Amino acid sequence: MTEDAITDGATGGAETCCTPPGDVDSDAMATDLQVLTAMGNDTRYELLRRISNADDGVCVCDLEAAVGVSQSAVSQALSRLYTAGLVTRRKEGSWRYYEPTETTAALLETLDELRGAHE
Repeated sequence: MTEDAITDGATGGAETCCTPPGDVDSDAMATDLQVLTAMGNDTRYELLRRISNADDGVCVCDLEAAVGVSQSAVSQALSRLYTAGLVTRRKEGSWRYYEPTETTAALLETLDELRGAHE
């Protein structure tokens, strides 16, 4: 860069070299961060993948055995995924069954495609 270019930029002339970035929808950002945070834990992500790969809803007791953590930890993780809108739950008797939402299917499909593109 020449000295003139440095001087011209420092003078605060009428022209600016950059335009400010666009606005961010703070509500959309908060929602996105909730989803990404919910997926950002290895146990929660594994649960989400296992639920998505099941043919029908998955019971907490089956998930507990599959991921090797306590039922309490699985329940807390599922609650976080539910709050983020990544799973639905239904109660049958004393059991709760979890299924992926359409959002989850789209997110996981996108991740699979991205990973495939870089392999």
